[in-house]
Amino acid sequence: MDSNKDEADRCLEFAVQFILDGQCDKAEKFLQKAQKLFPTKRAEDLLSKLAMKTKQNPKSEGEPELRKRHSISKDGSQTQQSSNDFTKDQIEAVKKIKKCKDYYEILGVSKDATDGDIKKAYKKLALQLHPDKNKAPGAAEAFKAIGNAVAVLIDPEKRKQYDLYGSEEERVQNAHNRQTHSHYNYTRGFEADITAEELFNMFFGGGFPQQNVYVRRGGGRWARQADAQTQHAHAQQTNGYTAFVQMLPILLLIVLSMMSSFLISDPVYSLHSNAKYSIQRTTQGMKVPYYVKENFHSEYQGSLRRLEISVEEEFVNNLRQACYREKNYRETMIWKAQNFADRDLLWRAQNIETPSCRKLQEMQSA
Repeated sequence: MDSNKDEADRCLEFAVQFILDGQCDKAEKFLQKAQKLFPTKRAEDLLSKLAMKTKQNPKSEGEPELRKRHSISKDGSQTQQSSNDFTKDQIEAVKKIKKCKDYYEILGVSKDATDGDIKKAYKKLALQLHPDKNKAPGAAEAFKAIGNAVAVLIDPEKRKQYDLYGSEEERVQNAHNRQTHSHYNYTRGFEADITAEELFNMFFGGGFPQQNVYVRRGGGRWARQADAQTQHAHAQQTNGYTAFVQMLPILLLIVLSMMSSFLISDPVYSLHSNAKYSIQRTTQGMKVPYYVKENFHSEYQGSLRRLEISVEEEFVNNLRQACYREKNYRETMIWKAQNFADRDLLWRAQNIETPSCRKLQEMQSA
């Protein structure tokens, strides 16, 4: 199953990190777990090399020199590695991203940040975290996290939905679990229509040399080109059952999309009072009245300033549409009066009131 393979891959990543840290016992546990979930030659090779290393050097557990002398490459082979492959600042940058609770914190901007501020913050972080430059463990996941953040926050509609309800995956997950999560993994999946690497190239016009090209797997995870080629060769040998299993993520995506349509909440506000929206509020800028539910203060967690900007924009758009209809009606009546040469009708048509246009003009001149 794909879920077992994804979990096995995560166990392998933890195992490699523990080997780098010299914690061979923990590495062995994660490797054995990975083999139980989804046996691979890489995990088998790492287990055998780990057993050989432990036999040759029983004191290697916790030995700080291990990280300086050796590392485990992606294909499971042991290579000489310098401690200068990644710096302490690079590790700290990755850890900082992993501790973040929302997209604004990931980019280090406020909820009132402009598109320019968001793009500037992304460019700074992308240069620090691009996997071709930052070799620290977890840099690829951190790079995807900032990609997710900028993809949502520079899209006006996605940002509005995120401010009001959070990310779509988080809403679906909370609907299933019905419990509070202390941490949400913002690197899962990717919320843009293009890949993280393509998004990076949009900002930097080409990016770093692509000796380590990143490609996308069926489950939304990322792998280097060499891993993708290995996976492709393995897929050619699979039978009909494996092909069906590979279709499961697509079926799951369809089910989640259908479920999300049932999870759409009521609007936060209304421009008209009714039984559901009975509490009146007024925007600070244009003094536009709007109405919210009784539980507004306890339920709404977004930016009040951005909400009031949305209220004012909707109110002004409604006025413009009403003004257009009023002018169109008056011009139609004038044309009819002139066509029939009816002076009385012409006088009445010329004096038809346009209250929406007057209100709109007053607001623009204020």
